[in-house]
Amino acid sequence: MGSMSSRGLKAEAQVVMMGLDSAGKTTLLYKLKGYQLVETLPTVGFNVEPLEAPGHRSLTLWDVGGQAQLRASWKNYLEGSDILVYVLDSTDETRLPEAVAALTEVLNDPSMTGVPFLVLANKQEAPEALPLLEIRNRLGLEGVQDRCWELRACSALTGQGLPEALHSVRSLLRSSRRLCL
Repeated sequence: MGSMSSRGLKAEAQVVMMGLDSAGKTTLLYKLKGYQLVETLPTVGFNVEPLEAPGHRSLTLWDVGGQAQLRASWKNYLEGSDILVYVLDSTDETRLPEAVAALTEVLNDPSMTGVPFLVLANKQEAPEALPLLEIRNRLGLEGVQDRCWELRACSALTGQGLPEALHSVRSLLRSSRRLCL
């Protein structure tokens, strides 16, 4: 029994990445892995990739398909998750209510009780992207008090905001055992 196990920290953290189809999850996943821009097709099922950084817990990222007919299976990926990364298309205002409903459903799943989450407002490089404050208000994030959360702007296309997003993931993982203030 090392000190790690007594604190309940696993050597690797399970990160589940969800969001509506076309939000940019797969592009984000491969950009975080350091690949150049890759052509992606809609994800049927999931992609899974390890992400390791020296001196940090390794992360296993699950990028789960977001098409409407696939969302029913999302609950199968939630058990054992250490953190949720929810990816939003900042330019798709018409589907924002659908994105909010999907996020609420995931957060209300019994497997997700107390699990911290990071909302990534993707496609912020686009001129028509909604500002972060607007997204925060539309998502009703202020009302979430039963777990830690963060909201970050990013662009899977340019890589802007991704180092900060990773930093948020790591800090949320550290805080997940404590109360967030």
